[in-house]
Amino acid sequence: MKAAVCRTFGAPLVIEDLQLAAPGPGEVQVRLKACAICHSDVTYMDGGWGGETPVVFGHEAAGIVERTGPGVGHLAIGESVIVTLLRTCGQCYYCAQGHGSLCETSFHLDQQTPLTDAAGQAVGQGLRTGAFAEQVVVEASQVVAIPASLPMASASLLSCGVITGFGAVTNVARIQPGMTTVTIGTGGVGLNCIQGAAICRAACNIAVDLSDDKIEVARRFGASHGLNAREPNLVDEVRRLSDGRGADCIFVAAGSAAALEQALQLVRRGGMVVLVGMTAEGVTAQVDTLSLAGDAVQVVGSKMGRADLAIDIPQLVAHYQAGRLKLDELVSGRFVLEEINDAVDGVRRGEALRNVIVFPDR
Repeated sequence: MKAAVCRTFGAPLVIEDLQLAAPGPGEVQVRLKACAICHSDVTYMDGGWGGETPVVFGHEAAGIVERTGPGVGHLAIGESVIVTLLRTCGQCYYCAQGHGSLCETSFHLDQQTPLTDAAGQAVGQGLRTGAFAEQVVVEASQVVAIPASLPMASASLLSCGVITGFGAVTNVARIQPGMTTVTIGTGGVGLNCIQGAAICRAACNIAVDLSDDKIEVARRFGASHGLNAREPNLVDEVRRLSDGRGADCIFVAAGSAAALEQALQLVRRGGMVVLVGMTAEGVTAQVDTLSLAGDAVQVVGSKMGRADLAIDIPQLVAHYQAGRLKLDELVSGRFVLEEINDAVDGVRRGEALRNVIVFPDR
């Protein structure tokens, strides 16, 4: 099996032949058709979150079920699926609270990677998926069936970027019609915050970014207004668009402390700031704690949009099929596995919404 292996953080990925263990109880083997490159992959590959090498990253994928282990009854061989990083037991404290993205159960694949190289050395399964590869073995809860008619490159985006942004709007903030929202950072995740707010019928859906070009793209994904983050009168503009109060909810889709600090200037009293973008380890922000308490501002984190895959994925597919959710338009470029370093560099430079690795039929 060919895979793109990270041998040293910060170095180019290396294409190698790896061995993949057969799926065990409750596990599934998927032959991938597409894997999108997420900024989380880039942050990890650049050493922003620590970890150990060698490792195969990639976690935003779609493909065909190839084998199932004992006890897997809800997936059929040959079925089209998406593959996510979310492993859920459905029974622990967090799963019972409807917060499966925080599942505290330790699975077999958390203890033993299914990947080894030609010398028999263990190769890590990055982000619990290892999808920069032709095949993956994952826990069955990470796999959700989708209609075979969905284009695989577009379907792969549902696995992370879409559920992370859209879910922050619908599951975490629970945006209602008529609200005013601001999304700071209009990359792949931010655009899905904007799409989510548009589908939820936010009356004022403001996109904020450092790039005027990205702001223009955000308008095509449902933003009603676009403002440059460097605009000196940004706070006044947001208040003007929100009856002088500030936004009901701010989605911080840019992984930076400055974006959070800016969000706290734009939110209304009693409003909510949702942290969607992930920073590198050790990043801190300065917060006026008196204002938080005095103005009753909520600052909440959102991991993977608090997704319940069995519920959220079918709903997103329905939105796409009805023409309400843009997926095809999020795909910036398609690359074969041997071109993965070029694809990653495009994401790193901010030139792509989502570059996607596509795997030819074999």
